[in-house]
Amino acid sequence: MASNKNATNVPVRINSGSSLLQAPDETLVVQVARGSSAALEVLYDRYASIVLGISLKVIGDRVLAEDVLQETFWRLWQSASTYQAQRGSFTGWLFRIARNLAIDAYRRRNVRPQTIIDTNNANPILEQTPDPDTDVAEQAQSVLKNRQVQSALGSLPRLQRQVLEMAYFYGMTRQEIAEATGEALGTIHTRARLGLQKLREELEGEEFEG
Repeated sequence: MASNKNATNVPVRINSGSSLLQAPDETLVVQVARGSSAALEVLYDRYASIVLGISLKVIGDRVLAEDVLQETFWRLWQSASTYQAQRGSFTGWLFRIARNLAIDAYRRRNVRPQTIIDTNNANPILEQTPDPDTDVAEQAQSVLKNRQVQSALGSLPRLQRQVLEMAYFYGMTRQEIAEATGEALGTIHTRARLGLQKLREELEGEEFEG
């Protein structure tokens, strides 16, 4: 992983043990918080192409998007200890960092984003401004449902959850997801279909138990 002028201390290309290569994201980010450059390298290898794809979608400039990529992983190196698993998936957290940095880079070019919603400090899934004409019971039910969706997303296999996050959180088409991840379009279709099916089953199960 190359470093930029603001990230001269980020380790470059560390050999990772097989245990780290197989570790879930949440375990790796804990290791990064403890100073593990090997864990950072594994996360970079997993998500660099996706972060670059998200940044390209926002900025439309590869050079700037590559700067955002490096800054995103520098932020991860600095701020891994602030990640809280109970508030959402690691990928959602990482992709938000990338997207917000990309929005900042876009704005610095003095061009106003037309279709970008800034999600600073917000969980982007299904969040809406409460309608003052909606009664409290309905608002409470909506909040509960959002929390159930977040919980259900966390139960998905990593690759399926990743596709849904990229599609619904960041507005990426399946073709764009395929290009960002380097996967075949058919593979992305399959992951989206299976992820949506499992998500639906999880939500229906929670409603039945409730």
